[in-house]
Amino acid sequence: MNFQLTEDQQQLRDAAREYARAELPAIAAELERDNKPPSRALVKQFAELGFLGINVSSDLGGLGLGNIEALVVLEEFGKISSAVGFPVFESSVGPVRAIEHFGSDALKKRVVPAVCSGDMVVAVSMSEPDAGSALTDLKTKGVVKGDKVVINGTKRWCSGGGHADAYVVYVRLSDDPGAKGIGAVLVEKDAPGLSFGPNENLMGFRGVPSSDLNFDDCEIPVGNIIVPAGGFKKLMEAFDLERCGNATMSLAQASGALEDVCDYVQERKQFGKAIAEFQAVQLKLAEMHMKVEAARLLIWRAASLAEDGLPSILHSSTGKCFANSISREVTGDALQLMGAYGYSKDFPMERRLRDSWGWGIAGGAIDIQKTNIAGAMLGRRFDQRR
Repeated sequence: MNFQLTEDQQQLRDAAREYARAELPAIAAELERDNKPPSRALVKQFAELGFLGINVSSDLGGLGLGNIEALVVLEEFGKISSAVGFPVFESSVGPVRAIEHFGSDALKKRVVPAVCSGDMVVAVSMSEPDAGSALTDLKTKGVVKGDKVVINGTKRWCSGGGHADAYVVYVRLSDDPGAKGIGAVLVEKDAPGLSFGPNENLMGFRGVPSSDLNFDDCEIPVGNIIVPAGGFKKLMEAFDLERCGNATMSLAQASGALEDVCDYVQERKQFGKAIAEFQAVQLKLAEMHMKVEAARLLIWRAASLAEDGLPSILHSSTGKCFANSISREVTGDALQLMGAYGYSKDFPMERRLRDSWGWGIAGGAIDIQKTNIAGAMLGRRFDQRR
């Protein structure tokens, strides 16, 4: 058991940190102001610098490194903002990994390298108006007709909606009840019968577009089936890695806030001295540090133990639940220490606070993670309907 990054991992982290801090703050502010996603030129630049598909197989255009390397880079980008970190998230721990693990060879070769090169953005579409935490209640249905799958239904809260080039869509592919009928398909943005709702106006996540996806006899090739009916468990296994990414983006809000506030309290003077000299500030900084360090270690444990496969639901949910919770606490404490400067939109702290609440909702809310944890601890599945 080794709690230190290797020399290569440290160099990768330092390269990501140097680039992110030098090149991305002004872009992050622009994306926040305009509520627009990163430009395709910027995403291509990420790819050229080796920041996309870090843990994707080199045979499919990735760097072939591990999950830890991907999360290390993701945290450095996420510290700047959720919006600039999102392309890294999507390419390393997002829905493209489900295609890599479970898609046909033809689908993998068509999609995964394009994502790693920055030529394609793939989002995931899971939730529906009546199916969020209760995901197995989803109603969007795909029916195989010859060499086509015809899809009807509505998906909601799709991060990347209207912007991504393609969507990994969870759909009901058979009449079997519950999870047994659920699989996933890839729907490209120009598929006939697919339309998008307006961009949601959210409290945070500005620069990460979100919208409804509407399917009206939408047709896709049969070859775009990623997981057939009955593959819901596989999809959730792949989603456990996405939970580690969600947790890291949440952690990044906290670790970025802690770094900024450490600088601030040493510069800001009140009553004739830097406020870092006050014991109350020192105690708060120590509490924030402990939370950030603990969250990072929980996330890295889940990712490290999954190097030969996908994370367990126990470890990924533990990391996500804790990181989501402490992110809200740490960003709130940092904002309080910075006073009006933390509350001002001229500085990134208030954005971090708003985004930290979003990460605790996205990808499975905090209390759902607690249910997952208890179930994994006891070796049971709890049916919330009974």
